[in-house]
Amino acid sequence: MRKEYDFSKGKRGPVVAAQGKTRITIRLDDDVVEWFKHKVEEAGGGNYQSLINRALRNHIEHEQEPLEETLRRVVREELRSAS
Repeated sequence: MRKEYDFSKGKRGPVVAAQGKTRITIRLDDDVVEWFKHKVEEAGGGNYQSLINRALRNHIEHEQEPLEETLRRVVREELRSAS
């Protein structure tokens, strides 16, 4: 650790998030957060927040698909897992 640091070019204020992202505070059940963390760990690493974001995006996309398409997708997934 240095004795002194140069903050002359530093800027006050919040850290700027990636474009297209919004920083929020959200309260989730402990078991939900642990489940996502466990899934990331099983996959060999990553970011559980990104996994939560992907799960929410997936839900939104499937909410908008027609019922017939949802049924086809579920049947395909079930057939794959039964093999």
